[in-house]
Amino acid sequence: MALACGLVLLCGCAGTPEGFSEESAASLPDAPVQRHAPLSEQARAAQSLAELPVRELADPDWVAETAEVVQIPDRALEAYAGAALRLREEHLDCGLGWNTLAGIGQVESHHGTYGGSTLAEDGTASPPIIGIALDGGEGVAAIPDTDGGELDGDDEWDRAVGPMQFIPTTWELHAQDGSGGQGVGSPPDPQNIDDASLTAAVFLCERGGEVVTDDGFAAAVGAYNRSVPYINDVADWAERYAGSF
Repeated sequence: MALACGLVLLCGCAGTPEGFSEESAASLPDAPVQRHAPLSEQARAAQSLAELPVRELADPDWVAETAEVVQIPDRALEAYAGAALRLREEHLDCGLGWNTLAGIGQVESHHGTYGGSTLAEDGTASPPIIGIALDGGEGVAAIPDTDGGELDGDDEWDRAVGPMQFIPTTWELHAQDGSGGQGVGSPPDPQNIDDASLTAAVFLCERGGEVVTDDGFAAAVGAYNRSVPYINDVADWAERYAGSF
């Protein structure tokens, strides 16, 4: 992570505010307001939200109306909202809202549209979104290949992949099935916005704890990419989306 901002760090490193210098920590943003979508009829009837793909969890009328207001593709917003709702049930204390996932999606891949890509009906980015080689060049980490090029097509260096820009090692450790599977036995796909959004949501809550707090938000997004400008960019977009209502 990240394709759009160009500053890629290996997820899994310390992402707490204490990991920044005192001067950098002073530039960290306040936690944006976290927004949640209303549940769909199917979700209200389900015993557990885990029974349904994340795209079916948010009320479809809300998705259509909100997508038009915030200028996010419907298919991406379904995933962000659904992933946040799933985590609200499973990690209530975290408080992660759809608008923070949308902030990351905007910064990382312009909601799955980077480089002319689009999200198919099943949520998969086409053509696949693949970031620059993490070869230690200016502004990026040096991460030799870890997956034989399976996810990123590069058997020399790792690259961030998909609309939420996961590097292969992070995906291997944290991948979640948010789409209900793309077929029997199919693993989660980082190019699928449902799988990627749920994985991002779980990762953020595991690393940040309560993202409704300033420290929690900085820790969560800082674990995704420990760059103060990156955290501020995500916060700005998340606040912008939250303030649209």
